[in-house]
Amino acid sequence: MKYLIKDTTKEEREQIVKKAFAIGTADGRVPTDDAIKLAKKYIDGEMELEAVKNAIIELYDENKWKEMC
Repeated sequence: MKYLIKDTTKEEREQIVKKAFAIGTADGRVPTDDAIKLAKKYIDGEMELEAVKNAIIELYDENKWKEMC
């Protein structure tokens, strides 16, 4: 499957995000507000999925660091 904005419709991107969140919430965790906002940017064609993934990883790393301090 193709994931680039130029290769997908908004509806396809919505389905990609729904599937990703379904997998991510299988263990009972709810996506953060930041993750939801970033996913919306992908759905709206404002940010590529790779950039969303990297931003979420960066947020996770920052939050993990804060919890350790």
